[in-house]
Amino acid sequence: MAENANWWEDFFNGIALDFWRAVVNEPQTRREADFIVRQLAVGSGARLLDIPCGGGRLSLELATRGFQMTGLDISAEFIAEARQAAASRDLEITWHQSEMREIPAGSEFDGAFCFGNSFSYLDDQGNAEFVAAVGRSLKPGARFLIDTGATAESLLPSFQPRRWFEFGGITMLIDNRYDHTQGRLFTDFTFIRDGRTEKRPSSQRVYSYSQIGELLDRAGLKVVAAFSNESEEAYRLGSPRLLLVAEKRR
Repeated sequence: MAENANWWEDFFNGIALDFWRAVVNEPQTRREADFIVRQLAVGSGARLLDIPCGGGRLSLELATRGFQMTGLDISAEFIAEARQAAASRDLEITWHQSEMREIPAGSEFDGAFCFGNSFSYLDDQGNAEFVAAVGRSLKPGARFLIDTGATAESLLPSFQPRRWFEFGGITMLIDNRYDHTQGRLFTDFTFIRDGRTEKRPSSQRVYSYSQIGELLDRAGLKVVAAFSNESEEAYRLGSPRLLLVAEKRR
């Protein structure tokens, strides 16, 4: 993983964050929050972990529904934005700026979720440490949700070396390279707005569905369901998105 190592430490700032803000709208946030509540099978007042939380859009939505939210993210810009948004809505949310493996010791949650295709940024050891940290933070029987488009079954059947998108006056160019020896996707992002250009390298481990299940199993978490969207259609080969539901063993 030497190429683009620790890329996440410097990626999430500037135009890149403005692009993500433009892409996600309120109806999508509400749909995802509805899905999270159904699949975590928790009631209002439950303690939930949003990791990594980004700008806190899901934590904020769930907090308005009465859940006790904790959000953790490495981006200082995102966490500052989340704090300000929570304060402006008079919402009590706990925010932590830290790397995703650094869940505060002694935490005990009724559920956790990793949304926004933020799973598998680290190397194999790091990803295992992240899942183990989440597992330790959950109460027995609590659930953990993963949202990813980087499983082998989703990514490889329709792999595209180059793509581009435009949202909110920002153009994003994507150059992808899949390294089969590492099972890893390397991506160079170029963001362009008003003649200004910012480049960001990134990479993500491409696990198969069964490999993710094994990773979770070693952390004491058992896969109980898999969907391709918030409408809970079954996940299958070629589905562009995996929404995986795992439960901590009692």
